[in-house]
Amino acid sequence: MSKDGLNVAVNDIEANSSELQKVQQEIEQIGRQSISIIADVTISESVEKMMQEVAEKLGNLDVLVANAGICKTKLLLDTTVEDWDRLFAVNVRGVFLCYKEAAKIMIKQGKGGKIIGASSNAGYRPSATLGAYSTTKWGVRGLTQAAALEWAPYNITVNAYCPGLCMTSLADTFCEDFAKIHGKTKDEVMDDFAKGVPLGRLTETDDVANLVSFLASKNSDYITGQSILVNGGKFFS
Repeated sequence: MSKDGLNVAVNDIEANSSELQKVQQEIEQIGRQSISIIADVTISESVEKMMQEVAEKLGNLDVLVANAGICKTKLLLDTTVEDWDRLFAVNVRGVFLCYKEAAKIMIKQGKGGKIIGASSNAGYRPSATLGAYSTTKWGVRGLTQAAALEWAPYNITVNAYCPGLCMTSLADTFCEDFAKIHGKTKDEVMDDFAKGVPLGRLTETDDVANLVSFLASKNSDYITGQSILVNGGKFFS
């Protein structure tokens, strides 16, 4: 997004502050203004304060990407209430709070905006070991559609991206846990997933970033309420 000419605020929790600082520095090296904000997206007051800080320090809040998320690879019979509640707190409540507080500022600014959320392939097709996680990602799709309807009169578009298995630290953890459950190695799990993709490879971070860049641009002005798969044709919406 910084390469598209946007000033960018980045957010994470305190435990990831060093990585957050690195991202801020990378954005600044490109020549864009950036700020990093430590905030927990599950806490309403923290999210409200964060959005206000972005608008004040960067001048406007024009684009939101709500991509905070966690994953637990467990069979439903092994999923605890604590697992369930934590997943929903981050993956659904966190997205809801970010959508809501960003929209309030965009409406006040009076010039529309772009809101983009993180769903998943699991939000279209659940896995036997990702029942709770899949449910949260279906929730993001529903939230995205409802928000798109409510905020269209303010010229705010709301969409979500739904990546397949993407090469991130979250995916590494998923593959390790999935391998243990199914008696395979991590590499075997990744190979199995890749073989099921018509384009012959797993999702890369640039694949997702390119879609987000499009959804954040004027080229997507007539697209709203959509949850777009980024999965190399593994399955269709």
